[in-house]
Amino acid sequence: MPFFQRLRGLILVPALLLLAGCNAVLLSPSGDVALQQRNLILISTGLMLLIIVPVIILTLLFAWRYRASNKTARYDPEWNHSTVLELLIWAAPLLIIIALGALTWVSTHQLDPYRPLARLSEGREVPPDTKPLVVEVVALDWKWLFVYPEQGVAAVNEMAAPVDRPIQFRITSSTVMNSFFIPALAGQIYAMPGMQTTLHAVINHPGEYEGLSANYSGSGFSGMRFKFHGVDQQGFDKWIAEARAAGATLSRETYLQLEQPSERNPVQRYASVAPGLFEAIVNRCVEPNRMCMRDAMAIDAQGGMGIPGALNVTTLDPQTRERLGLTGTPPRKYVGAMCTATQGLVL
Repeated sequence: MPFFQRLRGLILVPALLLLAGCNAVLLSPSGDVALQQRNLILISTGLMLLIIVPVIILTLLFAWRYRASNKTARYDPEWNHSTVLELLIWAAPLLIIIALGALTWVSTHQLDPYRPLARLSEGREVPPDTKPLVVEVVALDWKWLFVYPEQGVAAVNEMAAPVDRPIQFRITSSTVMNSFFIPALAGQIYAMPGMQTTLHAVINHPGEYEGLSANYSGSGFSGMRFKFHGVDQQGFDKWIAEARAAGATLSRETYLQLEQPSERNPVQRYASVAPGLFEAIVNRCVEPNRMCMRDAMAIDAQGGMGIPGALNVTTLDPQTRERLGLTGTPPRKYVGAMCTATQGLVL
């Protein structure tokens, strides 16, 4: 038996060495929001250890001091109360809970992902009239789509942002719930179909960082990763120019093809994006004859359409499905549009 115990110990030594290759990006972030979250983790852990460590030490000490073989330990079966001990047992945890509660309250408001940034980093406030870079994020099966509405470009599984410029992410999903996460930049934010979530963040150091999905979403989940490039303004302008040089257009027709399930997609860039595409994705009406969710909610607010509304179900016509390469997929039924702008009728 001792031989096998020693052998097990020898096997564990090289296994521990493998931990040296771990990338502790959460403890060494490159964005101010992630840095504040890291500090919150460290402070909270330290406060809790103020209780945990003494309790563990005292538990081991008592077990050793009052072991059966220690005949010199004082034995007092009549002991039943100690005011000092009661104060220590109750006051210390209470103070820690108060400190954690205050820290959580302040941090929850300061790090609210919907709240615009007040600083770029420690001691550096956001300059007045600074306009954040808007990036529209769509979680697809199983890839990420990034749309830059101000620049008019888009990319799949790749994005870039200038260093020290606030970023406003507008996040949604095309199918199931997902989670948008760049560990070096900020905490994860859920991406949900039919609604938009928001994240404000900033990258403070140039580099290439990994982004991923932090929520299981199907067979292609493990490969749902992308690259985030933190660059200077010149590098960002170059990245935008390269996207525009790609020449491809992200039309509604192209998007309907892109959202079909696929795994480990290579980086794709689009020189232009169909107007209103992100809003159509959020409202689940990219198809030309599909009622937008906002319209359905407006109709419901007025009392609904009754039986005619229940029968107003349609799908893409066979010719359009063939043109989009969707003939091999099951048709998707949805509520038909009641009235649509003329330019939205044609893909």
